Amino acid sequence: MSLAHYLASARSMNNHLTMHHTIEEHHLFPLLAKSMPQFANNDDGEHIASHRGIHEGLVELARLVEQWENAPSTYSPTNMRACLDSFRDVLFRHLDEEVADLRGDNLKKYLTLEEVESLPI
Repeated sequence: MSLAHYLASARSMNNHLTMHHTIEEHHLFPLLAKSMPQFANNDDGEHIASHRGIHEGLVELARLVEQWENAPSTYSPTNMRACLDSFRDVLFRHLDEEVADLRGDNLKKYLTLEEVESLPI
């Protein structure tokens, strides 16, 4: 894979993950937070806190990708790895927690089937 293609893939992943989190934070989490405190935008909101940590890494990734697209000779695989590693743990922990919280048997504790069906997903 060429460096240009690799950086385009990194930019695409960054854009998709940012869009995914933005949609969750603006459209889904506020609805879930009414019944599930882990989705609230406060100190109890584990998912929003995770998003903040992930977002910091994504901002840095976007900065690096732009830098390397403008000056390919400055690309550093070591710096790319360090950037990705900086938010790896929070990202994977967040994904695992989100899957667990949104599993059917867990949702039943907080929402009716009608409420789940009305979620904008």
